[in-house]
Amino acid sequence: MKSTSIKKLIKDIQARSLRLTVIGSGYVGLPTAALFAEAGFHVIAVDIKPEVVRAVSNGFSQINEPHLNEFISRNVQAGRLKATSNPIEALNQTNAVIISVQTPIDQNKNPILSFLMEALEDVGKNMKRGTLVVISSTVPPGTMLRKVKPKLESLSGLNADDEFYLAYVPERIAPGKALREFVESPRLVGSVGPNSTKIAAQLFKTVCKKVIETDAATAEIAKLAENTFRDINIAFANQLALICEQSGVDVMEAIELANTHPRVNIHTLGPGVGGPCLPKDPYLLINRTRPTKHDVINAARRINDYMPKHIVKLILEALKKTGKNIRNSRIAIFGTAYKGNVDDSKLSPSKPIIHELIKLGAKTTVYDPHCNESFEAKKAKSLHDAIKDADCLAIITDHTEFKNLNLKEIKALMNEKPAIIDGRRIINPHIAEESGFTYYGIGLGKPHKR
Repeated sequence: MKSTSIKKLIKDIQARSLRLTVIGSGYVGLPTAALFAEAGFHVIAVDIKPEVVRAVSNGFSQINEPHLNEFISRNVQAGRLKATSNPIEALNQTNAVIISVQTPIDQNKNPILSFLMEALEDVGKNMKRGTLVVISSTVPPGTMLRKVKPKLESLSGLNADDEFYLAYVPERIAPGKALREFVESPRLVGSVGPNSTKIAAQLFKTVCKKVIETDAATAEIAKLAENTFRDINIAFANQLALICEQSGVDVMEAIELANTHPRVNIHTLGPGVGGPCLPKDPYLLINRTRPTKHDVINAARRINDYMPKHIVKLILEALKKTGKNIRNSRIAIFGTAYKGNVDDSKLSPSKPIIHELIKLGAKTTVYDPHCNESFEAKKAKSLHDAIKDADCLAIITDHTEFKNLNLKEIKALMNEKPAIIDGRRIINPHIAEESGFTYYGIGLGKPHKR
């Protein structure tokens, strides 16, 4: 019976007759649903937000992701992609499910798994024998074996890897590159047993160019290790920047020289770390471990969380140097998205910077050509509107639009003795000062002239 079930599932995958439910239609779930529909599967995308379901049903996406709209439109018209807010209705029509719901952290940095548990409740109570269940949500180590597997077995009365199949396949995509990276990045398939591995790997091979098979526990840690490594590397770059500021050295030149070593790759510094993954995943990785005073992960988090405060410190220094006080000074903030060329403001370093400036009495205006968030500051309609009569310009997000600014034009619109705080180091310091600005950049030690 079991052998027949496995063979049938694999045959259905190969024939594209497998029907798939994707629970969660956000930045990961919706590209997932669209790509599997594009590969020929019939897919039902599930989301609790009526506006998301409405958008997909009408053939478009509320997520600003290159080519996603055309994928959704094409597959909705072809009848391969549908959307609903009723997971039970979807599960009753399909024999495989991918769960891609959020797993945020609370104020104490502990994981919130309630969205995942609610999805598992629906799946477990409505799961048929021979169903493939894939978890794509990022989870703390041990979640698959300690929580997911026993919950599904208890609710369904079925045994994992025997009567149903269970795998952990973490996402490896970034906003703005989601569809391409879903296909091209090697995909980890970590299962609770060999049968689950075989079936899940077959499914993802229909979309992903390379699939790497492992067990669920290892895949959980590998996924978290990827983002934690990046967070630690960024923290090192940021600490190096603070050292360079005190040493009269330009960190950009120091990093460029260090990276000429064949075994060195120092990441890019910045005003802090934002987004749905990097500020969260390190805490998921260490969630169940015993605390130790020798803790590089928490140390890195503290450094990156400090950087928005450092931006405010540089703004205060620049205003003081130009003879101005923060209270009633006009500050223009370029960028509220957490990184360049995306519209997502989740955990953006701009938020604490803006809130602190408002608290200090600064008249703060933001401009972001991609993101609608203003974090309670005044939102400018244009770049020129943002900088008009400003005393200081702070660049927080490295959007392409900010990388070739006309400094002479900007200076003419700003107040006398204008200052620039370059949180992304995208402006040439010498050109800025030659244009009449007081310039402060992260990691730029004074004096920097040669």
